[in-house]
Amino acid sequence: MLARRWIRCLVAALLWSATAAQLRYSVSEEVTEGTVVGNIAKDLGIDKNTLKQRKYRIVSSAAEPLFHLNPSDGILYVSRKIDREEVCERSSSCLMNLKTVLENPLEVHYVVVEVTDINDHSPVFPEEEITLEVFESVLPGMRIPLKPARDPDSGSLSVQHYRLSSNDHFRLEVKNKADEGKIPILIVQKQLDREVTEFYTLLLTAIDGGKPPKSGNMNIKVKVLDVNDNAPVFSKDVNTVMLEENSPVGTLVIQVNATDSDEGANGEVIYSFSNSVGQKTLSLFDINEFTGEITVNALIDYEDKDTYEIEIKATDKGPAPLTSEKSIIIKIIDVNDNTPEIEVTSLSNSIPEDSRPGTTVALISVNDLDSGLNGKVICSISDDVPFTLTPSVQDRTYSLVTKTHLDRENQTSYTLKLVATDSGKPPLSSEKIISVLVSDVNDNKPEFSQSPYTFYVSEGNNPGASLFSVKASDQDEHDNALISYHIPRDGSKDNKIASFLNINSDNGHISALKSFDFETVKSFQFQVVATDSGSPSLSSNVTVNVFILDQNDNPPVILYPVNSNGSAEGVEEIPRNVNAGHLVTKVRAYDADVGYNGWLLFSLQQFSDHSLFGLDRYTGQIRTLRSFTETDEAEHKLVILVKDNGNVSLSATATVLVKVVEPKEAFAASDVKSSAKVDEDTDVTFYLMITLGSVSVLFIISIIVLIAMQCSKSTDYTSKYLQETNYDGTLCHSIQYRSGDKRYMLVGPRMSIGSTIVPGSHANTLVLPDRRRPSEEPKAPSNDWRYSASLRAGGVMQRP
Repeated sequence: MLARRWIRCLVAALLWSATAAQLRYSVSEEVTEGTVVGNIAKDLGIDKNTLKQRKYRIVSSAAEPLFHLNPSDGILYVSRKIDREEVCERSSSCLMNLKTVLENPLEVHYVVVEVTDINDHSPVFPEEEITLEVFESVLPGMRIPLKPARDPDSGSLSVQHYRLSSNDHFRLEVKNKADEGKIPILIVQKQLDREVTEFYTLLLTAIDGGKPPKSGNMNIKVKVLDVNDNAPVFSKDVNTVMLEENSPVGTLVIQVNATDSDEGANGEVIYSFSNSVGQKTLSLFDINEFTGEITVNALIDYEDKDTYEIEIKATDKGPAPLTSEKSIIIKIIDVNDNTPEIEVTSLSNSIPEDSRPGTTVALISVNDLDSGLNGKVICSISDDVPFTLTPSVQDRTYSLVTKTHLDRENQTSYTLKLVATDSGKPPLSSEKIISVLVSDVNDNKPEFSQSPYTFYVSEGNNPGASLFSVKASDQDEHDNALISYHIPRDGSKDNKIASFLNINSDNGHISALKSFDFETVKSFQFQVVATDSGSPSLSSNVTVNVFILDQNDNPPVILYPVNSNGSAEGVEEIPRNVNAGHLVTKVRAYDADVGYNGWLLFSLQQFSDHSLFGLDRYTGQIRTLRSFTETDEAEHKLVILVKDNGNVSLSATATVLVKVVEPKEAFAASDVKSSAKVDEDTDVTFYLMITLGSVSVLFIISIIVLIAMQCSKSTDYTSKYLQETNYDGTLCHSIQYRSGDKRYMLVGPRMSIGSTIVPGSHANTLVLPDRRRPSEEPKAPSNDWRYSASLRAGGVMQRP
């Protein structure tokens, strides 16, 4: 059991190590397009569905990438023919770093593809044939550097060794230089004798390490010159010099010095670069052949190369020049001349507003071609945004993540400025602007413009017509802000009226399926619910209070007189000997409307003798205006019009037939009528009985008082009125009359044409203060019953 546990732990550790390591593949150069490099998805353990759903892809900024990834199966293919010598010039290893990305959530995998070299190039010498001049006095061991052959292939496939054709006087030696490769050196191994042999023809062959190997040849002609036996000698063996990059053209790097002990032309020295110096180095530096000053010839870039080793050759001017060489090492000093570069990959252009803090928005890579502190880059972002940068495991890589919760209703988008600054002196920086949109989620409920709503609706509305509307708004957008309205109907008693209401779900317009009747319902309340179209949807409700406004839609209803068949007709019998002001009857009516619509006015529409009866337009009381004479008819028909005060008034009529009888008959009829009336009054509503009872008591008291006053005064009053014929019912009309030694003025409402004003029926007698001597007693006017109190309409002012 213990052994099994160890085996399991070992297998888990190996699997973990394999998962944590970078994927590495190898592919040979010059392979055909479409060659499979490796199955990344299989090696990472990612299934095909995940690849499609999370959009597995390679992040590359190259216009023509070397590789492409099939997002369906995760296999890495070669996109085009790869020339290793073009991609990785003179590099010992050619590694292509690929960055692959899985989205939602963001996941990065790094893949390294090594492009292996094939032996597709042969060594080539700069020249097919060269001529060397060698003095015969040279000693064995003299070294003559030759221009090396170049093979674009790398490693073991480049030039591995040289071979010199067989001869007795020269041999070949190869020197390894780190940046220039293998340098062939021709060495004199036996004393030369120009008189014996003036020319030597040699064949130099360069051979690479391929299988089979490839080679290149160069013909060497050695011309033996006459004696010049002293070569120039440099003052120092090795020189190392420091040079800042970007130094201006013409900057002095170093000055070399060589001396020759010979005299004349054999002792004059000129300087030049050795044949071993590469063409690129020759383009960067220049040497003065007379002074030995080495100067800058072109822009030097530390990021391109940081060290140059230059072979300087000093040659005398003898007939057979002698040459000495010296190596100069130039080390380039880095300066902060490269601004940081910012690369944004896998940017999520839109992020939901309900994203949790720490949600990754983008991956950001920074790079600086400088070295040391000049290449150390710090990336930052402004503090006034809800985002922050967190360093990733890999150097110079950051993740842009949310710092706090987002609210689209507060801000819909953010413009972020990324700043990358290196640590050089002075520091250099670069900026990059990216935009992040905040997408909406349904996090706001609809809000009504008012709460609660109060509406006033006139009764008698048209069914189906729009009455009023409610309005709600939602701070979200698109479907999350699309609002629909409805009225909840739960079937309860309180919600019964809501069942007759209809609301337009799109605009909130509310209509009723039936007309409202103020007399049935005066106000009601219901709820309206506004729901958005988000998922899940949010809703809010509001209370709507509706008050019904009364309209003049109910005509007056006659309560008395009403006969047995329901018509407003009645018969009143009065004794012939009654005095003026006798109450014949009172027309009772009511109107179901309220306010002015229910305020009733009474007027005589038809009468047989206008001097006999008068009608109080506010109370409906019919009284006699004078006493009956023998010539008056025994029966009088009065038609009373009852109308309300609505804008368009409604009316009803009642007919009273007044029969004048002898006193004995009147008392008998009065007893019968009183008995019948008791039965009739039982049908009147309770509140009307109380009202009529109160009015009757007041009326009887007034009658008693007026009768008492009448008995002591003259009944001749008709000639004392100064009465106008037409009245309009306003409170600005007056009637003046005299009684004894006093003058009275009746102030009362004007009546419409055809109406009759009855003194005392609806007036108020106001007796002015008596300014006579205190000993004098004021005398009331005769027939004061005609001016009893009725303070609602007018009054009589007594003047001295």
